[in-house]
Formats: sequence, structure tokens, C-alpha cells
Amino acid sequence: MTPPLSLLDDAARLAAAVRAKQISASELVHLTLDAIDRRNPAINAIVWPLRDAAIARAKEADEALARGADVGPLHGVPITIKEAFAYRGSPNTWGLAPLKGAMSPRTATAVERLEAAGAITIGKTNVPVMLGDWQTYNSIYGATNNPWDGRLTAGGSTGGGAAAIAAGLGALTLGSDLSGSIRIPAHFCGVYGHKPSLELVSTAGLQPGPWDGLPGYPMDLSVVGPIARSARDLALALRAAGGPNGDELSAWTWRMPPPRHSQLCDFRIGYVFDDDAAPIVPEIRGRCDEVLDALRAAGAKIDRGWPDGIDPHALMPTYGYLVGALVTAEMDEAERTRARERFARNPNDVFAAAAVEPHARWLHETQRRLACRAQWQRYFATHDVFLLPVAPTPAFPHDHSQPMEKRTIETGRGARPYVEAIPFWTAAATLAGLPATVAPIGRTAAGLPVGIQIVAPMWEDDTSIAFADRLADAIGGFTPPPDAA
Repeated sequence: MTPPLSLLDDAARLAAAVRAKQISASELVHLTLDAIDRRNPAINAIVWPLRDAAIARAKEADEALARGADVGPLHGVPITIKEAFAYRGSPNTWGLAPLKGAMSPRTATAVERLEAAGAITIGKTNVPVMLGDWQTYNSIYGATNNPWDGRLTAGGSTGGGAAAIAAGLGALTLGSDLSGSIRIPAHFCGVYGHKPSLELVSTAGLQPGPWDGLPGYPMDLSVVGPIARSARDLALALRAAGGPNGDELSAWTWRMPPPRHSQLCDFRIGYVFDDDAAPIVPEIRGRCDEVLDALRAAGAKIDRGWPDGIDPHALMPTYGYLVGALVTAEMDEAERTRARERFARNPNDVFAAAAVEPHARWLHETQRRLACRAQWQRYFATHDVFLLPVAPTPAFPHDHSQPMEKRTIETGRGARPYVEAIPFWTAAATLAGLPATVAPIGRTAAGLPVGIQIVAPMWEDDTSIAFADRLADAIGGFTPPPDAA
């Protein structure tokens, strides 16, 4: 017997129900808005509701179905978007108080693509200041709480989005990822998240303050991607949002290559689960080992160890420099002077170097980034996916102490620096520009979610997504937290 529809169903099922007229888009949107009214005050995930616009769009969606119009794959499905995206008539503050009342006149390209596929945007989700933390809080909207335990962080910087999806407040959310900003919240909240191949989804309109449609900075690390309650929803969202836009449409087309395999037994898998820079706690290691046991039982081929030529420690200075080059781009002269002084004292300070070194340094670091990708691609000639932890711990208590550089986090082998240990496991895929999917794989003894990171070859996003989907068949997928919608 088919179970009744639920707000915790995935987007694919809800879209099919709307198309089949088992539920109207208006009914689905109203049910979701009611759930937000009940559940959101406790977690503070959605910080800018778009109630009236969503109700109007749902009415239009129902009228289109009544006319027999062609509809998109997300027709009538309620979604949320990260506050960092421009959306007509709303602020994209990035947590900066001076931008609180600055409304954008237009909508980010990736959001437009999802809406063109029929999605209905019901609200914007919380972010940390300048998207610069693995927790989600700011002086405008406050802190987002983890739906599994409100005393804990939901992660960041797409923490509001991951919390909303886990709680059933929308079927999909659109986020962004530089240093694990999709992947870490997905891990902390027990949902699926996908960091796409670099430049697969447009970042146009992902900026602080109103967007006028002009190009932003070129992105050599940051991406835009989905968070969802199933792996198949990640592929659904990616097909809608990905590919060429604007003038590019006249020159090229895109298709997502099919997954390399459809059964776990056929995958060739590499993995690394341990490093002293960010030792994972025993309960995460236990869940990861259970994944390996399930894969071996399925008959998959498994190898341990980093690919030849990939030394994550040797690559961290390049990663740090390129992150620094982005986040210091708007640095004022006083800050840049202080950066010069820092760099003079310590030439290994890559953040300061990014603010003051000439363009030639950026070219050299970019060459190292591309060489890293080439080494991964050679590895993927004989392997299909590579498994990594997402973070050294599950969700942890809120810690808003400053400066952030003084924070520590308890790992599997004692305290480690917060700013080094948390992004360690997500940095490899970011630097190489590779797709990486996070899938839930169980919970700790305290009931907190655990995820695993699945890295795939460049442009072959559906390989890691399909692997995540098959993994759910073997060990289980999304489970809702207590009191979810």
C-alpha cells in the first residue's frame, strides 16, 4: 500500500502528486506554510518568509495544470533558498546589518532556473555573517538551531537550509559551498547535500546586497548546489539548475553524464577515514566502517589511501590562499596594510599573502589547483568514487566566541583548532572542483546524525548521487528528527 503524502516526502514524490492532482500546489504550499508557523520558531531556519508570493505562484501553478499546460519537473513543489541569493523584493544581507533594508530588484540565476522548472520559493534561510562560519548566526536574524537538538548548531553556512529540510519545511533548498557550506550542514542535520562540479551551476546573483544582473567575481572554488531529503532530489534539482545561461545558451548545451554504475557491487571505491589534523570521533568512525562492511557485502571493490600525488597537507596552503583571495577581495586599505604587516612577520600566512601578493602568485596557486584536479582525474580512471568523512564530529553546541581563530573543537584525539579541523575533510573536493555528495549513514548513541562524503570525477555528478541513492538501499537514508513537520 502506498503511504499517504507527507511534508517529509521528497520533492520527486510531491511533484508527481501535484501533476497527478492528488494534491494541489495551493494545498501543498498552505500545508508547508502552516508547518513553518509551527516548527520554525524553535529552529529559526527560515528568516525571510515569502508567503504572499508563494500563495500567488501556487494558484498560478494550479491554473496551469487545469489548462493542460506543459509543466516542469518541480511543478508546485515548495522550496527555500539561502538568504545569500538575490531574490526580487527581498534582502540578501549575508548577515551584514547595513544591508538589512536593501532589496534586490532581481533574482539569482540558479533560483530562476528552479522556478522555471516549477518550484515555488516559500522563504529564505539563515546564514552566518559573510557566509564565514560553520555555524549559522548573525545580528539580524539570530542563530539557527539544529532540529535534532536545539542546543546544537545546524552547521554553516547553509545551516538554515539544512535545518529547514530536516524539519520538513520545504522539499528542497538551494545553498552554496566553499569550505563545506552545503556538506557540513547536511552532515549535522541528517540530510542529503551536493557540492556540484565547479561552474556547473551559475553563481550569478550570489552576492551581498542588491544584484543588478552584472557579473560577480569569477569563482574558482565556490559553487551553488542543493540540499534535499533524498539522493534522487539532488539530481532532479541539479538538472533543473545546471548548465549554460544567458549568452552561453547560443553556444553550448549540457547534459549530466549518466552514473558509471547502477549497482553497488560494480563500484570501484577508494577511501580515507583518518588524519591527525582532524581525527574523527569514534562514533563517526563506527558509522563509516559500517558503510565499508555493507559495500564489501555487496561485492564492491575497495581500496584505502589517498590517490597518488594527492597530499592533503601539502595542498592546504594553496587551498587557504585561494579562499583568502576571495574573502579579502573587498578589504579596505587599512586592513590591507595590516595584512602586509602580518605577511612581513610570517610569509607562510596564506590569508595575508592572498591580500597583498601580486597576481602572479594567484596564477601559480591556480596552476597547483588544476594540477590537483588532473591527479584526481587520473585516479578516477581506475576508481569511481572516493569516500571521506564530512567533519571530525557530529553537531556540537553553539559557540559564537570571538575571535574564531581561538576556538577549538574536540576530535577523536583531543582538541584541534576550529578553523583547521572542521574544513579539513571538505577541502580536497573544493580545491579540485570535484562533485561531492553527502549522504546520511546513521546516528550516534546520542541520536545525532552522521553523514559520509562521496567524491566523484569532474562533471560526473550523477555518479556520486547515484552511489548515495544505492547506499540508502543498503543502510537506510533520511530519517526525520523528533517533532518534524
